[in-house]
Amino acid sequence: MRALIALMEGTNCEDDAKNAFERVGFDAEKVHIKQLTGECTKDRKRRMKDYDVLFIPGGWSAGDYVRAGAIFAARMKSRLSEDINDFLLDEKLIIGVCNGFQVLVESGLLPGFHGISESPEAVLTINADSRFHCRPVYIKHNSACRATKGLEENAVFQVPIAHAEGRLSLGEDTEKKLRMLEENGQIVFKYCNSCGTPANGIFPANPNGSVSDIAGICDPKGQVLGMMPHPERVIDPWQHADWTRKRYEEGDGLSFFKSVADTVSK
Repeated sequence: MRALIALMEGTNCEDDAKNAFERVGFDAEKVHIKQLTGECTKDRKRRMKDYDVLFIPGGWSAGDYVRAGAIFAARMKSRLSEDINDFLLDEKLIIGVCNGFQVLVESGLLPGFHGISESPEAVLTINADSRFHCRPVYIKHNSACRATKGLEENAVFQVPIAHAEGRLSLGEDTEKKLRMLEENGQIVFKYCNSCGTPANGIFPANPNGSVSDIAGICDPKGQVLGMMPHPERVIDPWQHADWTRKRYEEGDGLSFFKSVADTVSK
């Protein structure tokens, strides 16, 4: 199993992601976008089709100028659209976390109601209180996509966030789009309280004001997953905020990557 961790100037979670994938049996490689577009020496060039999972990590790609993830997305669309289409036709997985989620939305891969859209159908915009938040949150597995088939329904996980622009907004026709997400089973994770009860938009359970407490969504086929919380940052028990009070057997994020590995291995 091979994981491609795509990076560019400003991403900063690629090492965490590489560690997480390797812990569950992947051969994971950090690959700069220029290595995929051919803007490098021949020996450093990489082909997307040689990997089983494309993972876009968190950070502030290109300084988040214009909009969060917009420049990374524009570079992907202008140079790698054909490769991405082929990757999806081969039924492989694309996962974006935090800034990676923003990239997937900006590139039109999510929510993907009718395939890849030419312009964004949603936006991950400034948190409701206009502040950056770095804190543990609880998320509930709301609906299984291909990457999360191994997770129990309604399972609750403690996962950290670190973002200033994580509030999912569906723009015009919010109710219609929200209904489509629900009917298609595209809402994969929702923010919740520690006991699993709904956040109901209330801070800090919902840390950014995201519509319907949404923390992560997938496309209708379940191949493309984007989420704001960072499962790769809580692989070990001691990475939990309350690990001295609650003895975890493993980090909650590890189960997410185990699920990805299980999907790919089949």
